Amino acid sequence: MNNSNIYAGYRDIEELLAARSIIVTYEKIRQWCKKHGSIYCNQLKKKRGQLGDTWYLDEVFIKINGVLHYLWRAVDQDGDEIDILVQKRKNKTAAMRFFKRLLKGQGSTPLKIVTDKLASYSAAKKELMPSVEHSTVQYENNGCELSHQPTRQQERQMRKFKSQGQAQRFLSCHGVVNNLFRFGRHLMQAKHYRAFRDLSFSDWMQVSYVQNLD
Repeated sequence: MNNSNIYAGYRDIEELLAARSIIVTYEKIRQWCKKHGSIYCNQLKKKRGQLGDTWYLDEVFIKINGVLHYLWRAVDQDGDEIDILVQKRKNKTAAMRFFKRLLKGQGSTPLKIVTDKLASYSAAKKELMPSVEHSTVQYENNGCELSHQPTRQQERQMRKFKSQGQAQRFLSCHGVVNNLFRFGRHLMQAKHYRAFRDLSFSDWMQVSYVQNLD
């Protein structure tokens, strides 16, 4: 795999910073992302609190070094990503592992989950969340299926992921940041969009300002 392809995004940031007279190498930017990215995202998760009480779950395959993996994703009724988990299987054990991660992160059970007809979901839900309503109605889960599109775009831009750990770290942070700056601009007036954008930048500054980039 060509490293110049993997680091293309970091090189773009290097050039953007250079245009602002900030001289830094793309390798240093990669180190910053690896060191501080998860810290920023954990703080953003604390600020946002719990998300919606209806969970839409879906899984999609991704290839990592030629090996098939599955990206499990959950979004709420507003389209905000709750969490993701990269795994090598999509059986009951994998579904239970994902459910446990969601329950721990949200601190409560949902009122309803919506999935496709994969039997692993039903088996895991029966054991971990037996009282939660479960829908497998066709097309009801379209929102979660569409939420995979940004991942596909990033996957193409990065020329695939190098490892399961890299994919998990990157996509976890990508989803949290995407939630912060995803407003549905076409659904609101420009003044409201600018107000939400300012709030998001303020939240970002709060979580990132205290970190030292060394």
